[in-house]
Amino acid sequence: MNSWSETITLPTPLRDASPAGFLPGLTHHDVSLQTQWQAGYEQGRIDGEKALSEQLIAQRAELHELVNGAVASMRQTIPQIVRETENALVALALEVARKLISEMPISAPMVEAAVRDALAQVESTAETTVRLHPADLELLQNAGSPLISSPDAPREFRFLSSPDVSRGGCLVQTNFGTVDARRETKFDLIKKNVAL
Repeated sequence: MNSWSETITLPTPLRDASPAGFLPGLTHHDVSLQTQWQAGYEQGRIDGEKALSEQLIAQRAELHELVNGAVASMRQTIPQIVRETENALVALALEVARKLISEMPISAPMVEAAVRDALAQVESTAETTVRLHPADLELLQNAGSPLISSPDAPREFRFLSSPDVSRGGCLVQTNFGTVDARRETKFDLIKKNVAL
């Protein structure tokens, strides 16, 4: 390598100038320390990046596990919530229907329809007793219902009042058994059929 022998003259003196890689006022020993410091810094940066990368991977794995747990929990919980909601809606609908029916005014055609429905379930027998609430029997008699006053009825019918029968329903008794057509019995049957 050729050495420089000429002197360079500058119009003004240089300030804070140093050869490349050197800081002003550093000795050879200081330069060695600076090199070590830079190497240590670089190694620390690499180690920090590696540690951060490992930590991020671990956190990502934990997050993935949490998400999988939440999804599995939701898969189990959602069908249960749907079942509970269905049961609550059925119970609500039944309660609304019960209140509507209980508040519905009793009329002669309604009582006649209940008696006809019950009689449709009865096989032909010699004797048939229809038990009605006393107010319902009086209602049919006052309305001149053909069920009570029909002279050409194919069977022997006997209509009796019974306080055990609720308004709007009836009990039909034959030699073979009883048909319970009371409103509460029908409601209980519907309730059992729709219960989940």
